[in-house]
Amino acid sequence: MNESSYWTSAADRIVRGSMGLCHLTVFEAPFNIDARSLPPQDPAQARVFAESLESIEVVLEDLGPRSVQTPLPSAARADLDVVHVAVWGSMVGIADPAFATDGNDEPLRSMAGELRERFPDARIVGRVTYHGGMEHTEDIVWLPDGAMFHASGWPGEEPFVVSGDPHAVIAALDLRDWMLDNAGVDLNEDAKEVHWAGLAGLALGHSDPWGWEQMQTTAFRVRHSQETVRDMEGRYFI
Repeated sequence: MNESSYWTSAADRIVRGSMGLCHLTVFEAPFNIDARSLPPQDPAQARVFAESLESIEVVLEDLGPRSVQTPLPSAARADLDVVHVAVWGSMVGIADPAFATDGNDEPLRSMAGELRERFPDARIVGRVTYHGGMEHTEDIVWLPDGAMFHASGWPGEEPFVVSGDPHAVIAALDLRDWMLDNAGVDLNEDAKEVHWAGLAGLALGHSDPWGWEQMQTTAFRVRHSQETVRDMEGRYFI
């Protein structure tokens, strides 16, 4: 079975839309560690983690190290088979074009649910932005005590759907008003106007690995599952 066995689109077909933020972070206590003091990225464990996900059948090729600030390639269909994965000690990060959505499904929430079962003591934080004519966002925070929120929609537009309890997340994280103000988060606004990615960022705090050029991931070319490929074809191609 070759790497493109599930795709009906040619490898050089131009992708519709592009990604901004597109990552999911899973980390266990201590939650207040500075990301820069985490252990170096472990490529072997990153590969093991990638192949453990339901959305990925197998890693086909190790493409080498990447800074966490390196965007996922997203020009042609073949780029959609590239994921960035990292294991920094007790923290795992993954960036995958399969997380992006145009509002017809919730892939980030689905992946967070899978990882919640595997890592019940972890703090799970995901942030995805997809540009497809307009900007669509999906953000999730899921804490070990069960507090969670999930926000998905087109900012400034209806419908914008929020589930869970963001106030419970704020209370569990002991976030102060000045922290929310600094992050541009105001829950008194309509849901479609709230800066949900800012609230997700506060859940990571100083442990957020995605803003440091020196933090490394490994890029892998993978074969996504048949269901994942079907969903991506509907999302990225007309």
